Amino acid sequence: MKINQLDLFSGIGGFHLGFERAGYKVTSFFSEIDKHAIAVYKHKFPKSTYVGSVTNVRGSDLPRIDLITFGSPCQDFSLAGKRKGMGGERSSLILEAIRLIGECRPRVFVWENVKGTFSSNNGEDFAAILQEFANIGGYRLEWQLLNTSWFLPQNRERIYLVGYSTTTKRNWRGVFPIGENGRTTSSAEVKQIGTKLDSNGGTQPYQQDRVYDSEGIVPALNQGKSDLILRVKSATSQGYEEATGGDSINFSQPNSETRRGRVGKQKAQTLETSCNQAVLEGYRIRRLTPIECERLQGFPDDHTAFGNYDGEVKVMSNTRRYKQCGNAVTVDVVQAVAERCKPLFK
Repeated sequence: MKINQLDLFSGIGGFHLGFERAGYKVTSFFSEIDKHAIAVYKHKFPKSTYVGSVTNVRGSDLPRIDLITFGSPCQDFSLAGKRKGMGGERSSLILEAIRLIGECRPRVFVWENVKGTFSSNNGEDFAAILQEFANIGGYRLEWQLLNTSWFLPQNRERIYLVGYSTTTKRNWRGVFPIGENGRTTSSAEVKQIGTKLDSNGGTQPYQQDRVYDSEGIVPALNQGKSDLILRVKSATSQGYEEATGGDSINFSQPNSETRRGRVGKQKAQTLETSCNQAVLEGYRIRRLTPIECERLQGFPDDHTAFGNYDGEVKVMSNTRRYKQCGNAVTVDVVQAVAERCKPLFK
């Protein structure tokens, strides 16, 4: 199934890769302003076309676009941010995406954003966004809150909204709901988040055990259990949370008196751009590696390791890799949405 995709706020190509894994042959025109994310996208998808900042993209300059995807900047909607909502400079960029939907009239568009969009300004921001989508005319809208933990061991709740033509047949079942058990995993799709072999056939020292799970959900962070129980300061009634082997620990703002939910039981918490997460392994605490962060987002190993800078391939720093993974959409979730969208492209 061949499609032309306009990938806005493209990051490192999670939407592109998710649709590819669902069986689409994707030709991408991508828009991004972070030069390091652009470099990764060019390196991993060399046949794609960079089209500049979203504010400069015009539908008249593009070929026929079948799909528009966008995970527009979410800091102003985030529960962890300053909650400026649609009044924030970054979150208002969604209006540029809505403009391009009107100019390109794709068959389908998919928007991803943080859970806090639902509650921003008492729900008024989400209502305003829905109204803007409705004002385009000719599209039916569906949305659902999906969690990466249904597919991979990371608790990451995100809104996915899909728009498609109102001329779709009435017996169309719709894209949503996608349930926690709504996507079966075959034996060929077993998730592995564990050992990575090096070029000499040995294992890298920071990953010691292979952990398999047929559902790809549970204890993939478990690198070797122990009887150690670590008490982590948290704003609970006890004043702490308990972590055991394989649990993740969020060490952001360690002296905060109000933070809670610091311990993720056998799964990672939502990846952030600075990766302030560690895992309790044996009798030590170690930070998650860039490869683990890639896997927790559904990307292949070393997806962010290199970038193409104007034809020169360079190694990406770990700091940049953490940021790119934290900003990305989860490939497995996109794939599940893309699979349900297939009838819309026939």
